[in-house]
Amino acid sequence: MSRKTKNTAFHCEQCGLDVTPLNNGSFRNHCPHCLYSKHLDIVPGDRANPCKGLMKPITIDYSSKKGYQLVHPCTKCGHLSRNKVAVDCTQEDQLILFMQSI
Repeated sequence: MSRKTKNTAFHCEQCGLDVTPLNNGSFRNHCPHCLYSKHLDIVPGDRANPCKGLMKPITIDYSSKKGYQLVHPCTKCGHLSRNKVAVDCTQEDQLILFMQSI
């Protein structure tokens, strides 16, 4: 499967938003509205993880190499991951609302 194939729209299982692919050359892995993700990958992009649990955004972290990242633990298995924040795109992340809630 090519990376272009993976950059597809999806329906958020947490809030119901229809999410469009990013238009800035990157790939979206979380909802821009509620910021939830889904535990799909073992290796980034493989979609081979059998867990398929929702991943709840709990905080924001900053890395000088990757910029701002959302921290997500899986609500089903507990796996912790970091996902780069999506900015300057058609559906920007609602970070201000999220930051006010934490």
